[in-house]
Amino acid sequence: MSGMMKAQRVEKLVDLQVEEEPLRLVECPIPTPGPGEVRIRVVCCGVCHTELDEIEGRTPPPVLPVIPGHQAVGRIDQLGPQVSDRQLGERVGVAWIYSACGHCHWCRTQRENLCPAFRATGRDVDGGYAEYLVAPAAFVHPIPDLFSAAEAAPLLCAGAIGYRSLRLAKLQPDAPLGLTGFGASAHLVLKLARYRHPELPVFVFARSEKERRFAVELGAAWAGDTDEQAPELMQAIIDTTPAWKPVVRALRQLEPGGRLVINAIRKEQGDRAQLAEIDYPRDLWLEKTVQSVANVSRADVREFLAIAAEIPLHPTIEEFPLSDANRALLELKERKIRGAKVLRIGSDS
Repeated sequence: MSGMMKAQRVEKLVDLQVEEEPLRLVECPIPTPGPGEVRIRVVCCGVCHTELDEIEGRTPPPVLPVIPGHQAVGRIDQLGPQVSDRQLGERVGVAWIYSACGHCHWCRTQRENLCPAFRATGRDVDGGYAEYLVAPAAFVHPIPDLFSAAEAAPLLCAGAIGYRSLRLAKLQPDAPLGLTGFGASAHLVLKLARYRHPELPVFVFARSEKERRFAVELGAAWAGDTDEQAPELMQAIIDTTPAWKPVVRALRQLEPGGRLVINAIRKEQGDRAQLAEIDYPRDLWLEKTVQSVANVSRADVREFLAIAAEIPLHPTIEEFPLSDANRALLELKERKIRGAKVLRIGSDS
């Protein structure tokens, strides 16, 4: 080992309605990379709703304690044995996909996001809410120079999963796109969709008036509450919320043959009774499709980073020091969101 580091750690599962400080700031040993791994000195790490799902037990870590965080950006400061394709000082990021087996049916058919041995950064292994982390060299991603570390962090998950969602939506350029919820991922999807199809009408559903105003600022043609009727039916809607009500309401906003893409690793159970309101002939008939999004692949991350650099697509961010990670998570839980929340952990100098 080479000394101690600061990290925010999940030590037990809690209900954030009761416990407002689920993470504990600790000092723990700096990890050493094993064969095929690199160690990264973390500069920034994005804050994601999936961290809430982990802490509250909807997708629980298999072992506690664990350091959360899966949108980490920093520089390689140590190479493990058998690493020859990465460089000391190289600027890289680590996303939700920490590793996959590489030889199962799913991996062999370019669907490593569905691998039964898929391991998630910050859930199955320690993640980026720390001054250092280790990761397999094959699963780290070079970061384009034009992005600061804070800007790059949300691109690794909010951006990459949004990119995958947009592909699965099979968007038609002459039909409106809908977005339910307007947090870190949705605001990047809106920017990407508008870049690819400048005349595309994008309709946003959000319960927060601030989120609705922000969506219009970024180019949404219309923004309303979840219960409101959009100006016209949509061919595709991407749901980025943790709740069930927006899913039920979105089905009613789809045109025949429309597609609802659910971009959430888990749904909270508080409003699950809303599912009983689904009326088959009104909400699902006429060949409407519901598509879930499961994880991301390395290709999703790398393709999106290249596209984001080409645009260029700069996320709207709000920074917090590592010591304020609990406050960032609580604001996320309370839907106090404007773009993406990012922890500032170290210096990029």
